[in-house]
Amino acid sequence: MRSFLTATAGLTCMFALAITGCSAGSDGTADAAPPTPSQTEASPSPSASPSASSSTSYAPYVSAVEASDNDSAGSPATYNLAFVISDGSDCTPKWNGTTALSDSAVKSRISRLTQDGATVRVSFGGASGKELAASCDSASDLAEAYGKALDAAGSAQADFDVEGDALTDSDSVDLRSEAIALLQKERSDLEVSFTLPVMPSGLDDDSVALLESANEHDVQVSTVNIMTMNYGESYDGDMGDYAVTSAKAVHSQLKEIFGTSDATAWKAMALTSMLGTNDVDNETFTLDDAAQVREFAEEKGIGWVSMWATFRDQECGDDASSDDALTNCSGVDQEDGAFAEAFSG
Repeated sequence: MRSFLTATAGLTCMFALAITGCSAGSDGTADAAPPTPSQTEASPSPSASPSASSSTSYAPYVSAVEASDNDSAGSPATYNLAFVISDGSDCTPKWNGTTALSDSAVKSRISRLTQDGATVRVSFGGASGKELAASCDSASDLAEAYGKALDAAGSAQADFDVEGDALTDSDSVDLRSEAIALLQKERSDLEVSFTLPVMPSGLDDDSVALLESANEHDVQVSTVNIMTMNYGESYDGDMGDYAVTSAKAVHSQLKEIFGTSDATAWKAMALTSMLGTNDVDNETFTLDDAAQVREFAEEKGIGWVSMWATFRDQECGDDASSDDALTNCSGVDQEDGAFAEAFSG
């Protein structure tokens, strides 16, 4: 996603841990404590009904540093705070690489977002800037950086948006996995999601390798969040259909990789769409597409749906440029907050 800067058997247990309490790297028996109430959004029981509409929550991406009038549209259950990255010189985590974690305005913003009961998930990475896993020298330093960001936000939910060069850098992939595992040893309630690019054919080899690395380091993964966007110039069809096709392909992959059931694989998936126009010229995700994705997610019992991003959930002004439609408006005809309402059902 844009930032604010202009099949192996060993994987079976990792995935089961987030769903049923199986310890990664174990013999497949359930030896961990059952999920706490705060974990139910990303780590439900496999007996949860796939058809229950209430099982799919709405969790949009928001700016951590700047409020939008559309943040609360659709009554999100969780806000994904984007993004924590390196300050560009060392292993210092900052919001968007520029704003200190302790910034009082950000703290006040988080307080307002959560005042009605919503939680916040800290999203690390994104499409731009220097990713912490490429900046920190050791897993312990990286885990400490992640922990500082989580503590600053008062969150026990971490999202790792890995794409572009960060996804193909095997050294940083392994360092990240090691650091997350260290952090989860310190914080047993920490929920981890990986946000990964997808094509209608599913996850690519690099994304699968990332999940394999997480498993090798005993990371407990709650959710695989796929970015149903940026398919490339060769794809010029219906964006809602592409999202559904991509989800079905990933579902098959998760079942094969993790050896899990239909319902469990769906529940541990999340879908994130780029609302309106995209930086790929032939991609426009409409309100009808959003309704289609929501309906499909409810039908399958997908864990949560999301969008990039609340500050774009508004019509562009008459004097808006094409760049505005990629940063602070949708580029399509709509009422303010309409995509949020469609995604929240």
